[in-house]
Amino acid sequence: MPKKNQQGVIVLSALELDLLTVLMGEELYGLELLERINKARSKVGMNKLGIGSLYPTLKRMEKAGLVEGEFREPVAGEDSPRRKYYKLLGEGQIAISRTQAYRNLLAEEKDKSFIPEGKQV
Repeated sequence: MPKKNQQGVIVLSALELDLLTVLMGEELYGLELLERINKARSKVGMNKLGIGSLYPTLKRMEKAGLVEGEFREPVAGEDSPRRKYYKLLGEGQIAISRTQAYRNLLAEEKDKSFIPEGKQV
């Protein structure tokens, strides 16, 4: 399950943040998530995400209330398997927002550390 800090705030791993970000505004099944993440990772030279990491992470995120999974039958006439589609829930959106706010604060503090003493911006 995603970890909570002492204040009870969910702290996302990089993979959890990636998955939640990809799910913003969309419902996708597991292999679609995997393809989207791996496409982005390959563009920046990062290692591919494996299916063995994907589904356990999604399961933990479901238990934590960050995402919801729903099995759907294929459309009549389609020769495709039943798939589990995932969607972002409110708690997932809150976790993304908190993580982004934290990263913004880090960037602001970093910028401040490069300003010589006695100088103003």
